[in-house]
Amino acid sequence: MGSHTLGPHVVGKRVVVRRVLRGQTGPTGGPAFSDVLGICTSWADGTCVVQPETGEPMVIAVADIVSGKPIPPRPSPRLRATPQEAQVRALALWPDLETRPLGDWVLRHSPTSTARRANSVLAMGPAGVEGAYEQVLEFYAGRTGRPIAAVLPGSAEDELFRGHGWEPESTDADTLFQVCGVAQARRAVVSRLAPRPPAEYDEAGDLVTVRIGDVASGVAAYDRDWVGFRSIEVAPEHRRQGLAVAVMAALLEWGAERGATTAYLQVLGDNAPALGLYERLGFTTHHAYRYLAPAFPAG
Repeated sequence: MGSHTLGPHVVGKRVVVRRVLRGQTGPTGGPAFSDVLGICTSWADGTCVVQPETGEPMVIAVADIVSGKPIPPRPSPRLRATPQEAQVRALALWPDLETRPLGDWVLRHSPTSTARRANSVLAMGPAGVEGAYEQVLEFYAGRTGRPIAAVLPGSAEDELFRGHGWEPESTDADTLFQVCGVAQARRAVVSRLAPRPPAEYDEAGDLVTVRIGDVASGVAAYDRDWVGFRSIEVAPEHRRQGLAVAVMAALLEWGAERGATTAYLQVLGDNAPALGLYERLGFTTHHAYRYLAPAFPAG
């Protein structure tokens, strides 16, 4: 009846189908139409079957199809999370973190760590409150004495802080927030792992530190089916022996035992060896971000 690019070749793929509703009249007095979005599960005997994301399968007569085409798969839930949402998950990696909401921003301070991730305002979207910038200055003046902002490159927040004279906090490359399915990463680890050396686990609630002797270690935190990693370290004289993979394997196993389905980590964009390892394990970049700080004493 219509023109489309559908057929038996789209079985198993995500499609959008427009069909005519025979016997019904549309708002303008002409034929009525309906759109269906879902996975094509069958194309046979003059019918097309589409399974929407929710509800019963839709059986559509091929003769009633007006238009249609295959469309890309829907991104996984982990990729649909906004950068700010993903970053909030990562707060679990710093159990002693002091946090304070500032509209939709988050002020972060750790009394025990000097890491930028634990001592910066998370500003990856509009704050939504008046005077947010001044409140950032006030918060860090009474703690670190040096305000730092984590922002998305080229964002309105990037422009806001730069407009106040802020510059990149260091010469580091932008940081990449990477994600992967836990099951996928575990399969990749197993395929690359030699007999695993014994690991020691030091657990504290939803946080664990894994050590392999005194030469390799890493930290993981679990929160709402996400498990994140930081401080994956191997002594220089013991590198290129698979110990980083062994640490990752132990941390992934720990997260999987708690029901984690999404794994994440953060790495500098110019750290080629680490990026190569994480890419082989299946990690992809969810978003990049950078740190800004005042070029001169904030005021």
